[in-house]
Parts: sequence; C-alpha cells; structure tokens
Amino acid sequence: MLKETEITHSEQVIVSDITYLKTDEGHAYLALATDPYSKKIMGYAVEDNMRVDLVKKALKMAHENMIFGHDTVIHHSDRGIQYCCPDYSELAEKLHFTLSTTQQYDPYENAVAERINETLKYEYGLNRQAPNLQIIKKLVKQAVDFYNHERVHWSLDLKTPEEVHRSYNSLKYKSYSKKAA
Repeated sequence: MLKETEITHSEQVIVSDITYLKTDEGHAYLALATDPYSKKIMGYAVEDNMRVDLVKKALKMAHENMIFGHDTVIHHSDRGIQYCCPDYSELAEKLHFTLSTTQQYDPYENAVAERINETLKYEYGLNRQAPNLQIIKKLVKQAVDFYNHERVHWSLDLKTPEEVHRSYNSLKYKSYSKKAA
C-alpha cells in the first residue's frame, strides 16, 4: 500500500520500527512511530521486552500527538510479529489506522523508520550502554525531544521535524523508494 502512495502532508502516514538498546541489565527495546513527511517522531516506547505492548504504547502516543484529525492514516511497518498480531491490528483499526506492511522485506519500504533508529543511536548516543532501563528511558525522551524540536534536516529545507509537521504540506516529499529502472 505505501509503495503506491504519494506522501503529500503531515499525518498521512505513520511508519514504525523497533530497535534494541543496551543496558547493564541486558537489552532494552525502542519502538518508534514516525511521520515520514515531517520526520517527526510521533510516538515511542521503551521496555525490556519486545512484546506487543511495546508497539501499542508507541502507536497510542502517536495517535495522541496527532493534531490534524484525519479520518484515516496509513500505518506502515515491517512484518514483525508484534505488528501483525490481532491485538495490535485491532488497536490500529480502533484508532483509524489503515495497516500496511513491507513486501518481500524491501528495506527501502521502511527507510525513514530505519534511518531515524540510526540517527537516535549514533547522533544522540543511544548506541552506548546505559546503567538501567530507567536511565535509557530518560535518554530516549531527551533524544526524541531534541530530534523533533532542535535538529534541522537537509531533506526538510533546514527546518526541524516539528516545524515541518505543523506546516502540514509545505514541502515536496522526498521519497526513499527505489525507482523503476
């Protein structure tokens, strides 16, 4: 579904992904829900497991942070079991998301989500081991706040994700999909 969609405004699509973070206690997991038009992280959750509640928390936060009130929003993710389970799909439908998943595990189909994982880890130090889950949650919150409100992007004409998000459709979206040869 996402492959055929031209993204023209904020809150038309939300892309999601999970990444792992290191703590002295073991792995923690970060679920992100991001608007690919503005690159704004709309929702996130950090837990010490990858159960479906992790991604549900991120999706609920994304929904709560929406400001434009669209009847339907495309929710795109990879084919991770958390995103495909009935509990998650029921929540997504209740919140008026239309589900979309990657086809044949093409990394370009979820490139924005993958790139933001990398940015948070390597630009904001989330790739470093933290003492515990509580500290990693604080670090994630700080990183997301700074990323959304302070970090300018070349792809956003040197604006922050928050600025572009609120402007609704002021930019020409730069697609990450592979072009046909």
